[in-house]
Amino acid sequence: MPSADARYAVPSHILRILRCPRTGSELKQEGEELVSLTDPGTRYPIEGGVPRLLVEADARSGS
Repeated sequence: MPSADARYAVPSHILRILRCPRTGSELKQEGEELVSLTDPGTRYPIEGGVPRLLVEADARSGS
């Protein structure tokens, strides 16, 4: 059985075009979250393999 990271890995060609809706920066994947490169505290969950890039879904941001 694949690990959670492998099961929910966002394909690199998709990750290259996604941007943080709050900062506009590129995103990187850390486990089951996408993280803003300019503000690592801004994180978005990956739910069932689908990135949820909604500002209100960003539960870990200080804003």
